[in-house]
Amino acid sequence: MHFCPVRLVEQPALYDNKPALRVAGLRKRYGPLEVLKGVSLTARRGDVIAILGSSGSGKSTLLRCLNLLERPSDGHIWLGDTEIGHSTGLSDRRKIEALRARMGMVFQTFNLWPHKTVLENIVEAPVHVRRLTRSDASQKAKDLLCKVGLFDKQDAFPTHLSGGQQQRVAIARALAMEPEILLFDEPTSALDPELVGEVLKVMRELAEEGRTMLIVTHELNFARQVSSHTMFLHHGRVEEHGNTRELFASPSSPRFRDFLSAQAGGGAR
Repeated sequence: MHFCPVRLVEQPALYDNKPALRVAGLRKRYGPLEVLKGVSLTARRGDVIAILGSSGSGKSTLLRCLNLLERPSDGHIWLGDTEIGHSTGLSDRRKIEALRARMGMVFQTFNLWPHKTVLENIVEAPVHVRRLTRSDASQKAKDLLCKVGLFDKQDAFPTHLSGGQQQRVAIARALAMEPEILLFDEPTSALDPELVGEVLKVMRELAEEGRTMLIVTHELNFARQVSSHTMFLHHGRVEEHGNTRELFASPSSPRFRDFLSAQAGGGAR
């Protein structure tokens, strides 16, 4: 049996009311189709924001614009005190990599390198982007594998892991870059129902640590219990946004009420 070595794990700063991320008037067009129509939000340090909405509402596009995987058509994004966006040096690959390193992204599909071990998957980015020594990056990766409950899988290849295990490796890989913000794009949508809980448990623990997180999810119970704020997107616009407890208890938007009713009727978890 493998046991995790006992080490102190760095904890992020808890709530301090400073904006970690600000978005103003964000738009994204694909030719004549406008997917995001002036989205604005503020995430303060320690906030956990659940982003809800029907398919096609722009949720995933929003995260991809924030992480510069898509070039915004218009609007402004501030990461801390740094403004980024469609007009701010997006042709400089090194600047893009540096900004992405500050926003860890966890995708629906795990995007792990199948020819590399679990440990190697986590080590590569810190070595090549953050310039850590391979020894330091490996130790950090092992600590993170302990954190997500997969220390004994460090020498395994992704194809030998369950979907839930692969997603936990993907979370460890994002954490290895020590991001200021974690972005989750439907992290459980590709998982069998019996594997969802192990991923949500890790995410719940990250929220309890005070990490700033934006989570696109269809897991309504998880969103209700874990997020501090909820944003509901409808056809590329923010239909409702506010304190999670208050929004779920008394939504003011008829569309959001209909969405909650439909999800409840469909057996949303």
